[in-house]
Amino acid sequence: MRFSVHALLLSLALMLGGAAPAAAAELVMLERPGCVWCARFNAEIAPGYPKTEEGRRAPLRRVDITQQWPPDLEGIAGEQFTPTFILVEDGKEVGRLRGYPGSEFFWYLLGGILAKLDAPTSG
Repeated sequence: MRFSVHALLLSLALMLGGAAPAAAAELVMLERPGCVWCARFNAEIAPGYPKTEEGRRAPLRRVDITQQWPPDLEGIAGEQFTPTFILVEDGKEVGRLRGYPGSEFFWYLLGGILAKLDAPTSG
């Protein structure tokens, strides 16, 4: 049985009687074995991503769509197209990028959805 770090921390906090930790933003990458565009992303972006401001703001989390959907992403719609990048904060989808358009466009498009994290919400 595999657990995500987020799910493990949530379970631990609930067992200890504390409140659940605040969920940080994460960039969920939907991938599948043999995806050539995923491989290109892995070669061009993935090695340096954690060292960038974007990577610190929304760490990359990988989800293999050929495996069972993670329980903590239950409220997020899946996708058959890979790679797909879903910006998630507090268990809710903030934005989605379908496909990998190359490094220059990836950073531009990612900046657009990351900007939504700072946008005031109406309510």
